[in-house]
Amino acid sequence: MKHTHGLIEVICGSMFSGKTDELIRRLVRATIAKQKVQVFKPAVDVRYTIEKVASHTGSTFEAIPVEKAADIRSKLDKDTTVVGIDEAQFFDPEVVTVARELVSRDVRVIVAGLDTDFRGEPFGSMPTLMAEAEDVLKLHAICMVCGDNASRTQRLVNGKPARYDEPIVIVGASELYEARCRQHHEVPR
Repeated sequence: MKHTHGLIEVICGSMFSGKTDELIRRLVRATIAKQKVQVFKPAVDVRYTIEKVASHTGSTFEAIPVEKAADIRSKLDKDTTVVGIDEAQFFDPEVVTVARELVSRDVRVIVAGLDTDFRGEPFGSMPTLMAEAEDVLKLHAICMVCGDNASRTQRLVNGKPARYDEPIVIVGASELYEARCRQHHEVPR
């Protein structure tokens, strides 16, 4: 089944907010609707499994790991009508161009990723993808300090907030990160 028009949907939020679960939910629905689905993830993300996107809750969906966004072009099947891209913040800026090209071919592009880095600043190409998208869903986790809605990702080093000058990309899960609200998110300088 082909779509009438291509579009970009972005699912964003902090770590542990359910972004990948929501991506998988949409991909499963597209599969049930007999649409041809392909999913891509950055090869750097090897936290749970290499050839699947995996949520922190254990949901998985088959995926193709790629080194850079341009590799999506060569691995895309001609009859694909829905493309999922997980952890989009880790891709180079070409991910925006690839998404635009897919949309121009009437492909539905569903992107999931962190909207901000551990510093609380816009992360990678996510702000541009959000601006380009027809639909943006921002999910929230639970603040590990107070229990309110969390919109930030707190990186921890030896149990303490990571300093501002730490590297931006360090792939990890609950051993390095926790969700925090704006009030409890800390980035010492």
